[in-house]
Amino acid sequence: MTSTIDGRKTARDVRSKVAEETASFVAATGIVPALATVLVGEDPASAVYVANKRRAVRAAGMRDVHRALPADATQEDVAAVLDALAADPEVSGILLQLPLPAGLDSAALIDRIPAVKDVDGLTTASAGLLARGAYGLRPCTPSGVMELLDAEGVTVKGAHAVVVGRSELVGRPMAQLLLRRDATVTVAHRHTPDLAAVTRPADILVVAAGVPGLIGPEHVKPGATVVDVGIHRTGTGLTGDVRATELDGLAARLTPVPGGVGPMTIALLLANTLRAARWSHGSGR
Repeated sequence: MTSTIDGRKTARDVRSKVAEETASFVAATGIVPALATVLVGEDPASAVYVANKRRAVRAAGMRDVHRALPADATQEDVAAVLDALAADPEVSGILLQLPLPAGLDSAALIDRIPAVKDVDGLTTASAGLLARGAYGLRPCTPSGVMELLDAEGVTVKGAHAVVVGRSELVGRPMAQLLLRRDATVTVAHRHTPDLAAVTRPADILVVAAGVPGLIGPEHVKPGATVVDVGIHRTGTGLTGDVRATELDGLAARLTPVPGGVGPMTIALLLANTLRAARWSHGSGR
């Protein structure tokens, strides 16, 4: 039988640890870590995501700072808000909720966030720190995957890992994090010819291609650990990039959708906010 990787449990454990460490940090420094969320426009899904993040921030004993801008906000309007938050010493981390309304240059706006406050790990500076192996804040979803692998006791060092997906948000940083842990890493994507031939040797298969049902039994080696980062809303409910029911008894471990990687993203956002506060305060990493 394939073992289900319980992301909800691991996320609860991470959030509990962050809350305890936040209380200790506040007691030692008098500084309350603060996460500033910036929401532009009125996209319903984005509004829900931001509300969930803000609720988690408060539950962890951190300060919730929120800035809402209208959908017709200009590039300059959003930049001014980000610059003000960047200059505010009481703000530990900044999160610009994506996607932005049409007409806004998200990459340019993200790069206005200082690396020390980049809790999403998406700025050019943060990507450079990751590539160099220097200290920095890492993207939340790939970091969450690493936490899940560790919680499950999956051996990363020496493993052959295949990442399907090359996005700046998940695929590329995922490959970097696995490399940093001494895995041998191959990156593939939806346009890779004979994808199954590339993925079948993987001991660890991380799928973040954004294609529903892309990966099936023909892509998976018996005994592999399969991490499904994809999430798609269909007429029958939520599904991932992996045809999960077809892997039962084949993969050793598999993340469910929902309840796998998803809960880890907010948990690691909280962890990054605390790290950012420590980094700014110079009180350790």
